[in-house]
Amino acid sequence: MSSPAEVVPGVGAYPALLETIEDPPHRLWVRGVLVDGPAVAVVGTRRATRYGLELARQMGAAVARAGWTVVSGLARGVDGAAHRGTLDAGGRGIAVLGSGVDVWYPPEHAGLGEELIAGGGAVISEYPPGTRPDAWRFPRRNRIISGLSRAVVVVEAADKGGALITARLAAEQGREVFAVPGDVNRRTSVGTNLLIRDGAVPVLGADDLIEALSLVLGPPKPGSGARLPEGISIPPGGMPVDDFIASHGGDGPKLLRLLGRLEAEGLVRIQGGEVMAGG
Repeated sequence: MSSPAEVVPGVGAYPALLETIEDPPHRLWVRGVLVDGPAVAVVGTRRATRYGLELARQMGAAVARAGWTVVSGLARGVDGAAHRGTLDAGGRGIAVLGSGVDVWYPPEHAGLGEELIAGGGAVISEYPPGTRPDAWRFPRRNRIISGLSRAVVVVEAADKGGALITARLAAEQGREVFAVPGDVNRRTSVGTNLLIRDGAVPVLGADDLIEALSLVLGPPKPGSGARLPEGISIPPGGMPVDDFIASHGGDGPKLLRLLGRLEAEGLVRIQGGEVMAGG
């Protein structure tokens, strides 16, 4: 295991955005690279449903393909799935631990953490190496997850727990909060539905998330790995905009917004009423 670097506020590698929160860590121990650029936290319950795990993985991958860093807590459930999606997409992620960076918790995510480091991301903690993962440390580390991020996405959450703490801290820090709505009778949707009731932005899937994040972070970086959403296709010679709308469900306003986003991402060109693939 490589030796962690120690960084303090006001010095090079310390994240500038994290310095703006009310209670920034006095120091961070870092394994890997704290990458520059916008970051998005994807968090949720450890007791995620299969649906929640798949959605978290898709969202982690979508954020990574858009060229933004994915931040989470390396926990079981939603956190781990979001990190896995980040790696699947070849993106960079940051895991914030509630232990020292040389103490993996949960132990089965040690390999996942090492992959994040090898993929150009980082594993960080405000606790010195050797610190054990005592339960009381985890709520406090959540302010770092939100503090590093421009936006926080809650995929699944019960009415209590770390994800809701992170969302509350994000709102206090002036970050945008997004949440996935769910069945009102499902325990893991109670928290996200409450967040939406109280003002969080609802998101209905990975594509919807990227569209909403683009309003906060600006368009994804051209060439960052973004690609046409699943189910969207354009023939090599292009097609009229009207035909594109008709062949993709006919919802004109929604599809025109989608085309605008894809053009901003460099994935399509619109010229003379024609939609063409490529920048």
